[in-house]
Amino acid sequence: MDVRLTTEQRELREAAARLADDLGPGSVIDLDDADRAARLEKAVAATGWRSLRSDGASGVEVALVVEEFARGLVDVPFLGPVLADDLQARSGAAAEPVALAVGGEVVDARGLSAALRLVDNRVETTGVGEPVFGIDLTRTNAAVTEPVAAVGELAADAAQRWQALALVVTTADILGAARGAHALACDYAKVRSQYGKTIGSFQAVAHLLAESLALIEGSVSILRYAAWAVDELDPAEALRAGRFAKVYTERAARTICETSIQVHGGIGNTWECLAHVFLRRALTSGALFPVSLEEIDLGLS
Repeated sequence: MDVRLTTEQRELREAAARLADDLGPGSVIDLDDADRAARLEKAVAATGWRSLRSDGASGVEVALVVEEFARGLVDVPFLGPVLADDLQARSGAAAEPVALAVGGEVVDARGLSAALRLVDNRVETTGVGEPVFGIDLTRTNAAVTEPVAAVGELAADAAQRWQALALVVTTADILGAARGAHALACDYAKVRSQYGKTIGSFQAVAHLLAESLALIEGSVSILRYAAWAVDELDPAEALRAGRFAKVYTERAARTICETSIQVHGGIGNTWECLAHVFLRRALTSGALFPVSLEEIDLGLS
């Protein structure tokens, strides 16, 4: 594979980053700003990025947008709808913005009234019920409700390829949250002073942040390969690559987010510090389509 991004891919990533930086929540208080969220929803809808896959985007391109949105804590539905869009395209289901259901829950469901889910190789449409408890403050999950109806069936290879994409998308979300937590810690270390010097100048703090950056770069590498594999490798191999990426990045992200909290010191354990919001998002995406080391070791597909 060629690891270099094309000009178009770099521009897509930069556009997603600008949108996240401009309209994403800059503080915990901003999560309750309905006007900001409405502007963000309008901007995301206008981009058409929720239908990236049906518009022909590659797994790499979808992952780039997801990663930047997570880094900026974009708190309107995207992860669920972009996976549902791919499922629609593969199954021939009606093309309308829908959420994604996994088991008995609808993921990333805010403002959406219908969902798609994959059960074995069967594609079903479901209703969206009342919100359910979740630790992620940037996304809303809901209960699956009636009506539930089968709307198509995927071939085994197509189902595996969609599952590989699902692992890549959730891994990209985890990586983006980890990058956001790391940037938050770096910014804090540049301004927080102790003993007359910024704490970022202390070797102990600098090493913690450098180690987190190394984990981020490793995650970027393994995720980029898995995202490329979605479209370029045999479905079973793509699924295996996605599993490796998910396990590595999930573990790395937990360390990175916890390091961010540690670098913030006492304030890192307060509600007002955004560090816990990044950690919550990383943990939630890690629990979606979970992967165990045993699955990888056994070579399950």
